Amino acid sequence: MTTEERARKVFQQMYAQDYFSQWLGIELIEADAGRSVLRLTVRREMLNGFGIAHGGITYSLADSALAFASNSHGRKAVSIETSISHLASLREGDVLTAYAEEESLGHKIAVYQVLIKNQTLQTVALFKGTVYRRSEKWAL
Repeated sequence: MTTEERARKVFQQMYAQDYFSQWLGIELIEADAGRSVLRLTVRREMLNGFGIAHGGITYSLADSALAFASNSHGRKAVSIETSISHLASLREGDVLTAYAEEESLGHKIAVYQVLIKNQTLQTVALFKGTVYRRSEKWAL
């Protein structure tokens, strides 16, 4: 099995039970060992009282990209620390793409960076996540 095939199988198992990512309308664009690319479109119910996307939407997209990238090696991983910087406001209809990349992979701890870009490829958010890698593996 290639690293891409393994990453996609892990994604499928996780996504089947990830009702929040399903509600967000997240779609997988790319998956491989230590990386994932996800996309969603900002919908009306994702807007806050200012008429812009709630910061939790961007955060949730990045957090999902972190989850899928960090589990792509076949070991179960959970986040232990995350942070985000919002660089631009988002409107209904904006298409967001999250690019998660592994920065450091240790036996128990791994660190990831996630860039979120809009449909014009403007970076709208920067996210960093640290995960704890459990010994439990995904059934592949």
